Amino acid sequence: MEKTKKSVRRKTRGVTIAEVAELAGVSPMTISRVINGQGKVRESTRERVMRAVRELNYTPNLAASSLAAAQHTRIALVYTNPSGAYLRELLLGLLRVASGTAIQLVIDYWDELDADAERKAARALAKRVDGVILPPPLCESKAAVTEFVRAGVPVVAIASGRFSDDISCVRVDEFRAAKEITGHLIEHGHTRIACIKGGTYLSATARRFEGFKAALTEAGIPLDAGLVQQGDYTYRSGLAATETLLALRKPPTAIFASNDDMAAAAISVAHRRGLDVPRDLSVVGFDDSSAATTVWPELTTINQPIEAMTNTAIEVLVRGIRRNDSTTRILSDHVIAHRLIARASVARPSATK
Repeated sequence: MEKTKKSVRRKTRGVTIAEVAELAGVSPMTISRVINGQGKVRESTRERVMRAVRELNYTPNLAASSLAAAQHTRIALVYTNPSGAYLRELLLGLLRVASGTAIQLVIDYWDELDADAERKAARALAKRVDGVILPPPLCESKAAVTEFVRAGVPVVAIASGRFSDDISCVRVDEFRAAKEITGHLIEHGHTRIACIKGGTYLSATARRFEGFKAALTEAGIPLDAGLVQQGDYTYRSGLAATETLLALRKPPTAIFASNDDMAAAAISVAHRRGLDVPRDLSVVGFDDSSAATTVWPELTTINQPIEAMTNTAIEVLVRGIRRNDSTTRILSDHVIAHRLIARASVARPSATK
């Protein structure tokens, strides 16, 4: 009974950075460096810290001191043609943070603009807001970023696959996450694993594919180019890619889709073809969006901790806004811990059961 009470108290009050440090056997400062992607930390130490973060389900708290200075601050979320499920999670996370502060959240939709139109839209928006959050794909729009930077408006990119030299970034380690979830399929005995790639316009796509290939290489499984299909993070592209894969003379026993929307589409195609998921085909995704739990069976996927990412993004923006009169821009690259969420969409291939 006492154990249960302690567990409930921990869940209620949240895990502290000191508890993570104790479990990892390092100082709280080291935990902070690893989570925020700052300073040099040994790889073995980093892995130990990340294991402790995942085990305790730790997410960094938004600094109250930063928010206290956020009176009448207007922060814009700019989006265009994203994954609907991912955008909903991101928007809810931002609303949760903004609702407890004086921050005014501005939502701006850009309808697949060209570079010149993005520059004009950014120039106009920069006059109305104090900071900007850019999710995919706009997080890698050179035209928009250049205009915001020129106007002196702090920008944070969310879920960019790389750290930009021009803006701050909040992300997960796409490479490690993709390698981990591909390894999860390999651990279940799969050797014929397909990959549905995301849009070529994002560096995160390349990093996820590199992680996929690295897991195969580490397991001694040769990459079969016929098992790689191009998608664009939409449900429709996942349908087309899966139809092609399952029409092969020797189809895959498992599919890694680069986001949950495409993974949900893969499950739909499998059902339409009379296949049992996961007995005949295992499917995994990426993001842990609402799509992951609205399909049957529920999806094994990588959790991007949206709440922690939005908390960090707003904190970074508020700090940048406070330094607005400074001639020195201080940029940061925050790598937030991901988690593999194992659900019911993965099993051993039927031939080896």
